[in-house]
Amino acid sequence: MRHDVVLYQGEALGRYGFGGGHPFGPDRLSAFLTELARQGLDRTVKAAAPVAATDEALSWFHDAAYVRRVRLQSLSGGGFLDQGDTPAVPGIFDAASHVVGSVLAGATLLLRGEASRVFVPIAGLHHARRTGAGGFCVFNDIGVLIEALKRQGLTRIAYVDIDAHHGDGVYYDFEDDPCVFSADIHEDGRFLYPGTGGRDESGRDAGAGRKLNIPLAPGAGDREFLAAFDEVEVLVRAARPEIILLQAGADSVAGDPLAHLALTPEAHRHAAKRLCALAGEYAQGRVLAMGGGGYNRDNLAATWTGVVRELLASR
Repeated sequence: MRHDVVLYQGEALGRYGFGGGHPFGPDRLSAFLTELARQGLDRTVKAAAPVAATDEALSWFHDAAYVRRVRLQSLSGGGFLDQGDTPAVPGIFDAASHVVGSVLAGATLLLRGEASRVFVPIAGLHHARRTGAGGFCVFNDIGVLIEALKRQGLTRIAYVDIDAHHGDGVYYDFEDDPCVFSADIHEDGRFLYPGTGGRDESGRDAGAGRKLNIPLAPGAGDREFLAAFDEVEVLVRAARPEIILLQAGADSVAGDPLAHLALTPEAHRHAAKRLCALAGEYAQGRVLAMGGGGYNRDNLAATWTGVVRELLASR
């Protein structure tokens, strides 16, 4: 049976986060679900339980030695998995595995025609690299997903990232990959982590011209975003994608404690609406959206709920 919009939720996803006042706390999922219920949208989506990824699936993108390291550090806790942003808290391996597994399961539903849209709120961990963590991201669920889609024979994958931070873990690890058409609108790296994503970074070798990076100045709002998104649409149309992936990070909305953009949730709704329309033209309607960043709880709740509303409206 085909379900219109599938939403992955549950304790295993909610556990992905870091305590002790860390910006990426484990309360982010509940903040979103509370707003979703307040607007009555929880009754219009199909809830799905989180799914754990296997070590084999994680190794499609990540180095096996790194996967083992995360498992070991997760057992005892303590220390960091990167240079100081991503703590190795107890249980983080299992939580991160459920992020990856839920994204993979959602993609399977889309490819089988059992869903028209999928949203995984705690996902889109775009900073992790093949051999290490970065920027609160333990495993790169997007990277694993892209590798999984390629294993399924897909050769035209569109990835759109509107998080305030440049998705370096996706861009650089697929920079030369002709199967991945990526477009990333983010705050200028001269002012924000990870300091990358310049206009001149447009892919290389077989991937040249298939990547688009659009840095926005601090304080940029919806007007600048909409102009940038016109460029995104051109790239997506050129890709004629078989599936569209959206990283809908809410840290680009005004008032986020870690970034300096001034978008409203309407920017994310616009992105979701337009990508759903493009998916209807080229990708059999397949859109998999991921929550990404966002550290102002009111912002992420309003923004992600708006994305879900558009996924529902354009099904």
